[in-house]
Parts: sequence; structure tokens; C-alpha cells
Amino acid sequence: MRKRCEAKCEQEEEQDKLNLSLNLNLNLNIPRKLSETSLYATEDEEEEEEDDDEKGIKGLDLGPQLSLKDQFEKDKDDESLRRWKEQLLGSVDLTSVGENLEPEVKIMSLSIQSPGRPDIVLPIPVIPNSKGLWFTLKEGSQYKLKFTFSVNNNIVSGLKYINAVWKTGVKVDSTKEMLGTFSPQVEPYICEVPEDTTPSGIFARGSYSAKTKFVDDDGKCYLELNYTFDIRKEWSSILD
Repeated sequence: MRKRCEAKCEQEEEQDKLNLSLNLNLNLNIPRKLSETSLYATEDEEEEEEDDDEKGIKGLDLGPQLSLKDQFEKDKDDESLRRWKEQLLGSVDLTSVGENLEPEVKIMSLSIQSPGRPDIVLPIPVIPNSKGLWFTLKEGSQYKLKFTFSVNNNIVSGLKYINAVWKTGVKVDSTKEMLGTFSPQVEPYICEVPEDTTPSGIFARGSYSAKTKFVDDDGKCYLELNYTFDIRKEWSSILD
């Protein structure tokens, strides 16, 4: 009888661990990469694709959610489960944890880095210059993006950077970059997108329009930016 009880307790404990792992998506603070490139799509087609993606995400049944505080309180007397949660959650800032199930993500800064050049720090919200541009890049130059953001209240699962670029109404680039899953903490997170190269040539130079979004696995959007930028023969000041 005692062996059966012990076996049952072990099964329940393993099930609790499995449920917790599924609820937190296991891959906490481990960035994952997903990139997509699409050519010759229009802005309307892009919006239709985004709507389909959001419908698919919202159609998933992930089971009941618990606030992060409830996750800590649940089975707190069980030493094994407590250590398991600490392993999954890492160093969570309890002062930034609330009762709300929804995570709070604030994109604090965006910057463009290019070798041998000072960083182009982009203001949020978008503040275009006198010509209506947010920034200018040199053709054929290497660059990468850096994001700084904070997470409060609860875990954000599968935070993604989504960017689409159009030239004369035709989509010329589309990128989805998985940044990762992050728990609340005092210090802001810093993520960088892999280095890329701007197009070059007479047909590449000119004005572009773009849309940037930061969304999570639930389809919640934390920041959406619509802006224009130029690609020119030479670098120029963001204030030009």
C-alpha cells in the first residue's frame, strides 16, 4: 500500500513538472532564430498574411494560465518542485511580478550599428526629420540592429521581431526574427539581430517604407512602427 502511495505521489510530481514546463514553454531565455524572406508581395498581401498568422495563434488551446506569482506559490512546500521552478524561471525579480496574467514588455531603444560608424539611435516613437525620414543608410554597408527592452509582471513567451520593407509599393524584404522567451527582471534585456548588408546599385538607392512589430506567441503586439528611410551612395546624418 505504501509503495503504491509513493508511486502515485511521484507520478503527480512529474505531472506537475510537465505542466509547469508546458506552461512556461521550457526554453526560457534561450533565443531561437526564424527568418523568412518574401519578394514581390504588396502591402495588402502582407497584412492578410499577418491576420492569418494571428488567427492561427489565437486558435491554439494552451490550457489554463497562471500568474507568475501563483506559479511560485503553488506547491511551495515541495522542495523538489521549488528547485525545478527556480531552474526554469531563473532569477525572477519578484518586485516586478503582479497578479495579472499578461506580461508587460516595453521596447526601450532601437539602434543601428555599422562597423566604423557611430550607432544610429532611433527615437521611440518615430520622429522623422525635416524630409520625413527616420534614418539613412549607405548602400552596400554592413549593419545590425540592437534592441533594448524590459519585461515585467509575467513571462513573455516567444518574443519576435517582425519587419517588412517596401519600395514603390512592392515588398522587397520580410524578416521574422525569434528573440526568445524572457522572465521579469530588474535589468533590461539586450538583443541583437544577425548582421546584414544593405542592397547596392542604382535600383537599390532611393526611399523605402517599412513596418516593424514586436509580438509574442499569443499574437500580442508590444510595439508597431511605420516609417520611411533612404539608401544612398554615402552615409548622412540622421538629422539631414
